[in-house]
Amino acid sequence: MNEISASINEELLRYQAYRLQDLIAEMLKCCEGRKLYDSGKFALPYAELKCLMLFDGQRYLTVKGIAQKLEVAKSRVTKLVKGLIEKGLVEQIDDPKDARIKLISLTTAGQKKSEEIDAFQKELHRKILLQMDLGERKNMLSYLELLRSAMEAVKEDLV
Repeated sequence: MNEISASINEELLRYQAYRLQDLIAEMLKCCEGRKLYDSGKFALPYAELKCLMLFDGQRYLTVKGIAQKLEVAKSRVTKLVKGLIEKGLVEQIDDPKDARIKLISLTTAGQKKSEEIDAFQKELHRKILLQMDLGERKNMLSYLELLRSAMEAVKEDLV
């Protein structure tokens, strides 16, 4: 009896793993579609949009800091910043303490665009939550936290 139960449990686990894989793939596909939508809506390549959103209340960022947050090479950030400067969304100044360091800050237009993007994203997530009742929202957020924690634990095991 235990052997049959173990076999059924293993089969169920295998099915659940496949289903988790499919659901995550579907959510990623949905997120990729939203990235394309956001890029079109705000007339920015997604990388520039993401860079712009890093400021989130910070007055200045450095190329190195942006590279670390985006997990890309500094040379890639230099190109992103150049594109944002050309669009009038950020400006670059010398760090008064170290002329080798360039400080990047949002222009007034950049601040406005950043706030517009943030408001759009918050409203989008609000609309998603409104697709569920209060109990479902509470459970969904709790289960997403649980999933995130499990994914982090597995990631740690892989390192």
